[in-house]
Amino acid sequence: MNPLNEAAKSLLNSTNVAVCGVSSKGDVAANTIYKKLREKNYNVYPVNPNAKIVEGDTSYPSLSSIAGALELVVIATHPDVAPSVMDECIELNIKKVWIHKSIGGGSYNQEAVDKAKAAGIMLIPGGCPMMFLEPVDPAHKCMRWFFRISGKEAKPIGFID
Repeated sequence: MNPLNEAAKSLLNSTNVAVCGVSSKGDVAANTIYKKLREKNYNVYPVNPNAKIVEGDTSYPSLSSIAGALELVVIATHPDVAPSVMDECIELNIKKVWIHKSIGGGSYNQEAVDKAKAAGIMLIPGGCPMMFLEPVDPAHKCMRWFFRISGKEAKPIGFID
């Protein structure tokens, strides 16, 4: 199987997931990811320090404000915020992180990636969980195909080859 498919399967085999970067306006990729995870019955937590309610649910100002152990963090913030989110993941000993990146820059930040590597975090530094959450919508199927054939598919970090 493809290394990205294996990594996505491993990360999405988590129960407690935080999505950083959700918006009370509901118009960002993080909200779409959050809603899909919620529909798939994950214990999913929206994280935004400036929002009290997101998609009808209580939003958390930080990862550390969420009670219980998080297994996976999806970073779908502005790229400048990704390193500080990664710092919090490291502090909390969260070992699985997905940095969202679509056709544009997304949340990708090389400093965040370097921090994850140094901390031994299992990381997918690009793409979108929506490309792997069944049923995958046609747009995300096309993106997965495009990234694969164009050689722009995310290269998982910290997984056993």
